[in-house]
Amino acid sequence: MDVFGSGHEQVVFCSDPGSGLRAVIAIHSTALGPALGGTRFHPYADEEAAVADALALSRAMSYKNSLAGLDLGGGKAVIIGDPRTDKSEALLRAYGRFVESLGGRYLTACDVGTYNADLDVVARETRFAHGRSVALGGCGDSSVLTAFGVFQGMRAAAQHRWGAPTLAGRTVAVAGVGKVGGWLVDRLVEDGADVVVTDVDAAAVDRVRARHPGVDAVADTRALVRTPADVYAPCALGGALDDETVAVLAAQIVCGGANNQLASAGTAEALRRRGILYAPDYLVNAGGVIQVEDERHGFDFARAQARAAGIFDVTLRVLQAADADGVSPAAAADRLAEERMRSVGRLATIRLPR
Repeated sequence: MDVFGSGHEQVVFCSDPGSGLRAVIAIHSTALGPALGGTRFHPYADEEAAVADALALSRAMSYKNSLAGLDLGGGKAVIIGDPRTDKSEALLRAYGRFVESLGGRYLTACDVGTYNADLDVVARETRFAHGRSVALGGCGDSSVLTAFGVFQGMRAAAQHRWGAPTLAGRTVAVAGVGKVGGWLVDRLVEDGADVVVTDVDAAAVDRVRARHPGVDAVADTRALVRTPADVYAPCALGGALDDETVAVLAAQIVCGGANNQLASAGTAEALRRRGILYAPDYLVNAGGVIQVEDERHGFDFARAQARAAGIFDVTLRVLQAADADGVSPAAAADRLAEERMRSVGRLATIRLPR
């Protein structure tokens, strides 16, 4: 793995044998500001897989924060382990001390496997933990506005493809109905969509169907991607769109909350060749970082939601630019994000701790 060739400013390996902490913090860019990105707690197969995920996720955060109009760079942390059995106060506090040692170059928040209560513990050791519990002055569950932003991106894709910004009467297939996917289903049902879901956690499916008895479910993702639908919404882990999936996907639009949905650099073009409209993941799922960034200024949900609503306009702009330039929406989104980073004039600047 060519870490030095990845374009990252800094990669930090964090080890605390006493608590069992093994973590990687990747800072991709501080061109626009301190690097913001969540902490993922996951049982990676090996250290190389953890590093690869941290590098990919942190790079995506740079682009996400840029397109969202935030004065923030991109970073990400991964903790190696099973959050159900390995998470402890000692481990989270040890991790918090590593975050603090970076002096504000990296701002952390929640991600897969971490929750507001976990960030409350991390914050006992660092000033740079966000996405904390409402009771402690935080913004609470960022998955609420993440799902709201995905819904806005999906409305924009519907406008671009079918001429109306609504999913009413459309079938939406949602893969993964945990935090973000569950909230997204609520929005879709409210909008009048027909929804079919799947999740590796049967309890998550049961919770959704208890709220919305009209929602259908299939056994697994392999069945879901073959289910005729207007929109496919990947809302679980990354790599959801590989060559095999794209070849059989029975949907006209892909728009979901998962990070790093494209398994390879050529996947976006493969979707375009099949006539499937792709709403770039790091664009439409930016509602969460907008919510977390707002917390830094004294959280106001209405203000954060109003800003997240702007994802509709940016998505529409990206899709229109892709058509005008004859490129995939992923390429068009990258161009817009890179242009903003360049225009600030500090692309090569290393942001120092304060």
